[in-house]
Parts: sequence; C-alpha cells; structure tokens
Amino acid sequence: METESEPYVRLATLRQLHQVVAELNTARSLADTLQSVADGVIAGLGFELSAVNLVRPDGDLVVAAVAGSAGAEALMAGRVGSRSSWERRLSMGERWGNLCFIPYTEGWVLDDDDVPQWHTAGPAPRFPDEWHPMDRLFAPMYSQANGGGELLGVISVDRPRNGRRPGAWGQEALQMYAFQSAIAISNARLRANMQRALVRLEREQQALRASEESFRQAFEYAPSGMAVAEMGGDQHGRLLRTNDALCRLLGRPASAMRRYSFSDLVHPEDIGTLLRTSAEGGRAELRLARRDGTYVWVSLRNSVVADTADGPRFLLTHVEDIEERKRHELQLAHRASHDSLTGLPNSAELRARLGARLCSRPPGSAADAYASSATIAAGPGGAHGYRPEGKEPFDSAPGGYDHHVHTVAPAEGAEDDGSKGLAVLFCDLDGFKSINDRFGHHTGDAVLIEVARRLTSGVRDGDTVARLGGDEFVVLADGLGTADAQDLAARLRNAIIPPIRVDGRAVRVGASFGIGWASCGMTAEEVLASADQRMYIEKRSRSKAGRRAG
Repeated sequence: METESEPYVRLATLRQLHQVVAELNTARSLADTLQSVADGVIAGLGFELSAVNLVRPDGDLVVAAVAGSAGAEALMAGRVGSRSSWERRLSMGERWGNLCFIPYTEGWVLDDDDVPQWHTAGPAPRFPDEWHPMDRLFAPMYSQANGGGELLGVISVDRPRNGRRPGAWGQEALQMYAFQSAIAISNARLRANMQRALVRLEREQQALRASEESFRQAFEYAPSGMAVAEMGGDQHGRLLRTNDALCRLLGRPASAMRRYSFSDLVHPEDIGTLLRTSAEGGRAELRLARRDGTYVWVSLRNSVVADTADGPRFLLTHVEDIEERKRHELQLAHRASHDSLTGLPNSAELRARLGARLCSRPPGSAADAYASSATIAAGPGGAHGYRPEGKEPFDSAPGGYDHHVHTVAPAEGAEDDGSKGLAVLFCDLDGFKSINDRFGHHTGDAVLIEVARRLTSGVRDGDTVARLGGDEFVVLADGLGTADAQDLAARLRNAIIPPIRVDGRAVRVGASFGIGWASCGMTAEEVLASADQRMYIEKRSRSKAGRRAG
C-alpha cells in the first residue's frame, strides 16, 4: 500500500479510509451496505479485488458482494462456503492481529475446499514481501472490537496495487475497516429489522382496525342480543356495551343498560343458574326482566375477550330470545303431565309427586331414628321435608342419610292425637255413568270439568288435585290430621253435590271419598290402592239411594 518512508501517503490513505467508512453508513439497505464494504476496500485500502462473505442464519457464509472484477463477481457472487471450511482457513497461516494471512506456500491445500475463491497462478516472488497471486488475506468481521463477539462475516482481499504484502500500517487500516464494516452491517440489519417490524406493525394495526370495525358492525347489527361486560374486580358483570337487538328485547335504552349487570336483570328463581354459568364458553337458559316488569326467556352464551396481550379481559355475552321455544316446551311438558280435558295433573304426574315424598325406608328403622334426631338438631322447619341451608352435619348416618325427612301417617284410632301427615283423598263420582248414558259424552265432559273446578277451589294453594282417569280424582293435602282430612272430604263432597247446569239442563252427581295416608316404606301404587280401597268401603257404607244423584 505504501512505504514506511512516505508518511504523507499514510495521511492520504487515512483520508480515503475516513471517506469510505462514512459512506458505509449512508447505504439504505443491507445489500447496499455490503456492496459499499466491498467497494470501500478498492477505493480506500489499495486492493484491486475484494469479496464480502456474510454469515447466514444456518452458520454457512455466502458471497454477498464482490468488487474490482466483473469476472470474479460472476464466478463467486451468491455461492456458499461451509462454516467448517471457513473455520479451517481462519485457523491457518499467519496472524496479523485479527487478520489471517495464508501465503501461497500453504494455501495450495485449500484449492479443493468449498469456499468460493478467485486466484490465478503466478511466478515465485522476487523479494520477500512481494504479493503472490495465490496469497490469501482475510479480515474477519466481529460484533465486538478486538475479535470479540459474534462472527458476522469475512472480507477477503487480493491484488494490492503496489504489489506488496501490506505493512503494519496497512494491516492496521484493514483491521479498523473490518470493524467499522461490522458496525455498518449490524446497523443495516437493525434498520432492516426495524423496517420489517414497522411494516408488520402497520399491517397488524390495519388488520386490527379492520377487525375492530368488523366486530363493531357484527355487534351493532347482529339480529340477536349481544353485550360486553366487565370481568373481575368490583364491577364484575357490569354491562359496558349493548347492541340494539338486546335493548329492543328488554325494552331498555343503551344508556340505562349500562347501569345494570345481568344479575340485576335475572329472575330471582334463575340467579343460581346465572352464578353457576362458566365465564368461558358457559351457557345458560334463564329469564331476564323487561322494562315493563315482565320476563323473557333467553339463552346466554359467554366468551372471554382480551383487550390487549396483557390488558383487561371482558365478557362477551350472546343473548338469544327463546321465549317461543320455551313456551312450546312448557306447553308440551304441561300436556304430558296434565289431563287434556280438565287441565288437572294426570295419573303420571300424580304418581311422580306422590313418589317424590316417599322413600323405601319405613318409619322406625335405625336410619330413620338417626335422621329424625338430625332433623331435631337442625331446628324447626323439618315437618314437611325442608331444612335450613347449611345444616348438614349428619352425612355419615347409618344407612346413608340423605337429608330426606320421612313422610309418616298419623296414628290410627278413634281419637285424633294431633299428628299430621300427607292425606290422600280418593274421589269417585256417584251417578256419573247414568249422566253419560242419558245425555251423552258432551254433558259428561262438562260435568267433569266443573267437578275439577270445584275440587280445585276447595283446597289450599299447595295441595294437588289430579284426575286419575274416568270419573276418579285424587287430592294430595299435606300437613293434615285425621279430623282435618275428614273435614276436607266432607267439604269437597258438599261442593260437588250442587246441580251442574249444562246446555240449560241441571244435572247432579254425588261423590264418595276414601282417605289414605302416605308413609315412607310404601310405594305410590300402594298408597293409591289403600285410598281406593277405603273409598269403596265408604261407598258401600252408604245406601244406594244416598249415593245416587241426577
């Protein structure tokens, strides 16, 4: 590059080097930066040929830029040398600081490896520091000074213009240039990554804006109700946003809806269903209050939505109006469990209600005694099978006590000892067949409807009046003593006897009642059979004239 006796040459070279280093940082892309590194070797360091080998993500090195020879660029550009071959080269030859110089006397062993190279044969050097065409000089580029950090690439140079191997000054200049080139490459990569990140961020923001707009439109114009509610914290469940469909369904404006949560609007009987509904993917069918005080059946379906990666989470609830379906289901259920003529519970429903009060353990068993003591310990309220919540200290009772309070029949006898039980009044109409035969089934149906109405009017709200079939009815009345049951049977008989007018004609029927008592240890069929048997005993105890009516 220069002779040690010409210091002014060093100064000129330093100026050139300063200029090419400055140009390294003006390149806009990584490819431009790499080409500037190769060009700078030619312009500022006095070599006629240079190549930049860049480390790829897989560790191998690719020839990313070539300067000084179009032929060398055509032969080498884009070709790849393995990392192992490069490590072999950088471990050979002479160490000039961070530089690696492999003289032609040693480099012949590298002629057949996979590293791209451009070398020509030539005569032996005429003096010790003369450059031979087969000499190789490499300047590794590291991420840190003094050869530290990650290897970013290698600058390979050839053909010094003065024909000599670089001296101490030239070696120092090449080392400095290699380090500055590493900085420029790192900066170019950083800029490229930032640009890619900015482009990706802009695309994500555009996609987010588009997604938010799509969600807004889907939310606002959804045909069914939708709501966004807070999740967690003191305001958990408070409605933040509701769409028009939900506001119309509940008859409330959006501004008023933001004052409520679903727990404020749910029917009191459905609050447990709402609380048991899972936030993530939970479903529930319950009733919500309208502004006019009525309730509408809805299906709630929940999902959790995160505002940002680490931001708050919200509850997105889809509200579907199922009023018609529920009404239809209730109608079907009512038809299945009620008599189509009178509207009273049918035989199946009667047996279900009666069976719910019975268990297989007869009163007086060891388990029953233990359960009875548990009922007493739990305090009042156990007479009809109900116990205060939280009072469950006897789960380990003999026989598997399950909190069932036994149904016990009052003591048999002439005197009423004051004990109460579940009375089963079996009613059979007297003279009904003759009405059917004389006036037809239309009149008979009208009589049955009126009898059902009179029986229902004569019992308490909690009692059950059911049609067993034909002209037979059954009344379930809980909490009655023997005298109470007899009085009730008499009142119901007297309510049935008055004439019934059908199509301008007055007809009369009588009624026979048999009083049975439900008791645990019996089945529903056994209880009904007992009441039926007592009814026939009562019917036979009266004269035929006393039973006839019409």
